[in-house]
Amino acid sequence: MLTPAAVSGEGYSMGFTSETRANYLRGGLVFNSAYDSDVSTGTNGRPVSDESYSIWPTISLDETRSRAHWTLSYTPGYTFYQHTSSLDTASQNLAVGFKYRLSPHVTLSLRDALVKTSSILNQPGSDAPTVSGGVAVPNNSVLAPIADLLTNNASASLSYQFSANGMIGVSGSFTDLHYLNQAQVPGLGDSSSRGGSAFYNHRLSKMHYIGATYQYQTFLSYPTGGQSQTQSQSIFLFYSLYFKPTLSLSFFGGPQYSDTQQFGLPHSRTWSPGGGASFAWQAKLTSFAASYSQTVNGGGGLVGAVHSYSINGSVRQRITHTLTASITGNYASNKVLDALPQFNNNGHTVSGSASLQQQIGEHLNVGLRYTRLHQSYQGVPALSGTPDHNSGAVTLSYEFSKALGR
Repeated sequence: MLTPAAVSGEGYSMGFTSETRANYLRGGLVFNSAYDSDVSTGTNGRPVSDESYSIWPTISLDETRSRAHWTLSYTPGYTFYQHTSSLDTASQNLAVGFKYRLSPHVTLSLRDALVKTSSILNQPGSDAPTVSGGVAVPNNSVLAPIADLLTNNASASLSYQFSANGMIGVSGSFTDLHYLNQAQVPGLGDSSSRGGSAFYNHRLSKMHYIGATYQYQTFLSYPTGGQSQTQSQSIFLFYSLYFKPTLSLSFFGGPQYSDTQQFGLPHSRTWSPGGGASFAWQAKLTSFAASYSQTVNGGGGLVGAVHSYSINGSVRQRITHTLTASITGNYASNKVLDALPQFNNNGHTVSGSASLQQQIGEHLNVGLRYTRLHQSYQGVPALSGTPDHNSGAVTLSYEFSKALGR
């Protein structure tokens, strides 16, 4: 049986079916030159633009055995700015995934992703982002474009197919967001979450799956002068339709209960509806994914947990044998739960990007990317002073690959 997107914990890959080759070791070197319209604020209160240069060595591994599949990608690097040397910094980007079939019907999955960066809009691999259709997705919609930050997202799940058409599973997750220099992000703060869930999944036919999931989460935020904690419990029903393994449509929905306490004040308890939908199509030369969700989620740097509404979409197309294009768009609205008037930093984020990748020879690639970001958070000085952000980049990369076991 397949594990539907609502409870799998995995996003929709934007890779083509022709690119899904296992048992490969890949490595390379990436040179990146980027322009940012707002790296700091001048003495006159206006944004200051600058150019940056990055170098990223890369290594990745995808290996499949009879009972195990594991992936690893690691990209360290260093970025320096032409005029604003105080922003020069080293970066880290690590992702690990491991699946192991403990028995013919029991599968263990482990995932962890760690990112340390000073420019969240200029990351290696950002031309092929992942779109999620899951119930529990970290809130990454509040963006401080130029700020030193460290994020870590980890999860573990165990699924058991107990009959030909029945499956149950449990999972746990942990997320952490930490700003390394608080002076860069006035109005934003660190946050973390942890949670667990259980699900039941039933296959009605080859194409149709239905099920239910229970989820418990704790969201912690650490704004200046206090702490906010929200505990959330949700029960969602879900339905997934698989036209084929690479073409699917999913829905989920149900009630959510939240209990919020901020700055030592009495608890605030509310009920709210939650739900979402997602669609994914992966073909030889085209990949497309889109999702909508309405859930209680972490604030992602705001003063507390939020009612989050988000729409995400991405399309990637191979134009010629050597030329690939991609377009991504995102919208998110965040309303803080039970916020005090002086901490009312509700708002929304709109972003979009477009990129081109041209292969030159067997190992060289040239890439172009443009990103536009608009954020409206009046109670967050780090974002309200310069709500609009433009970023462009040119990338030259060298890559080699080696088949394992051949």
